[in-house]
Amino acid sequence: MLLALVFVYLLITIAIGLLAAKKVHNSADFAIAGRHLPLAMIVTTTFATWFGSETVLGIPAKFVNGGLQGVVEDPFGAGFCLIFVGLFFAGKLYKMTLLTISDYYRERYGRVVEVACSLIIMLSYLGWVSAQVTALGLVFNVLSGGAISVPWGMVIGVVSILAYTLFGGMWSVAITDFIQMIILVVGLSVLAVFAADQAGGADKVVALAVSQDMFKFWPEPTFKEIAFFIAAAVTIMFGSIPQQDVFQRVMSANSVKAATHGPVIGGICYILFAFVPMFLVVSAMIIMPEKATSLIAEDPQKVLPTLVMEQMPFVMQVLFFGALLSAIKSCASATLLAPSVTFTENIWRQFNPHQSDQQELRAMRVTVLGFSAIVLCYAILMQGTSIYEMVSSAYQVPLVGAFVPLTFGLYWKRASTQGAIAAIVLGLSVWVVLLFTPLGEEFPAQLAGLLASLLGMVVGSLAPQFIHNTHASHHKLSGT
Repeated sequence: MLLALVFVYLLITIAIGLLAAKKVHNSADFAIAGRHLPLAMIVTTTFATWFGSETVLGIPAKFVNGGLQGVVEDPFGAGFCLIFVGLFFAGKLYKMTLLTISDYYRERYGRVVEVACSLIIMLSYLGWVSAQVTALGLVFNVLSGGAISVPWGMVIGVVSILAYTLFGGMWSVAITDFIQMIILVVGLSVLAVFAADQAGGADKVVALAVSQDMFKFWPEPTFKEIAFFIAAAVTIMFGSIPQQDVFQRVMSANSVKAATHGPVIGGICYILFAFVPMFLVVSAMIIMPEKATSLIAEDPQKVLPTLVMEQMPFVMQVLFFGALLSAIKSCASATLLAPSVTFTENIWRQFNPHQSDQQELRAMRVTVLGFSAIVLCYAILMQGTSIYEMVSSAYQVPLVGAFVPLTFGLYWKRASTQGAIAAIVLGLSVWVVLLFTPLGEEFPAQLAGLLASLLGMVVGSLAPQFIHNTHASHHKLSGT
């Protein structure tokens, strides 16, 4: 019965998404909803995109093992990413009327940087979308009592998302996000109240978390601990700023106010509401102590689904899986669309510069289909990797490769193409060296890559000017 209701829910979201697809008449409608979304929808679509499988399943798993310090990356880093986008990036980018974030790199630095950053951005989505697909497989496996295998669950999930994303693009994603966020917030809120009652009161849940030192946030005052703490904090906080899905939401707004206020409100809501799954998993430790302890040791991602399936009535099960599917589908649809639009606009278009808008729209849809197939294969191959780890590792690539060129390009007039190229090459090189050598155990690879990228930008931008000035003064002295 529960599985049947879930399939009905999937069919309803597909129908809503297909209705929204009627608004798509050109590539701008598909990519950025024709810049027509009001503030309320910018808030819901930024919140819903961030609130994915890692928030419902991954964050609680990390929280019970490492406390608040274990989740500094997400939700804290992820939430502040949206806040920083709204405060420092959205206004400047919105006024440029671009279709993708990679268009900015072309306008500011030229074709080489555009292609390099496009590839970096597209690569980063593989881990993020795969995490959502993995979660979908897990949900269908749990709901069917093992009758549907995890890989087949992944296939069903991807097909259900593709059914509307393929046709409606950003319009379908934004409207289904709006509805899915309502289901998500209501469903998890009711569950939290019910779980608190089962645990003997919210105060007992909080007391258990305090007794287990789960509210510890700051690291030990050693260089190594502080370095890894900062690295975890900036991975999503800065690494997700130069991302197409965030940029699409900013550019889809119908005004500068909606573009700047929407991500800030969405980010604050995300940080606050991410505490609900954490509360639920601590409740599980009181409601089913032995089962919870064994699951935390084996696979903490299964604590919440098990709590709901074994300890809660049917209505609560419907609410939980409705909320979980809403979280996953809203996140997955956005992260399937973003790299596909980037590829079509910034890579494919260069080989077909004279294609019509309708041909570009068709190319975007074909790319969505192709990227979905790649992600599905990757997710099946990566089975066993934690959802949280998949997501956090995805952001390291744009952090070390694309963040510095974007930020310096907007805020430093002397940032040059040479500087951007040096930032990308040096950032990625240092990151890869530390990632695959023992050095990465002593100092975090992504933080080293970020610092190298900063150095590359400054030296790469100033060195040619310094050499030019030195030559000029030398000639001047020779002439005199």
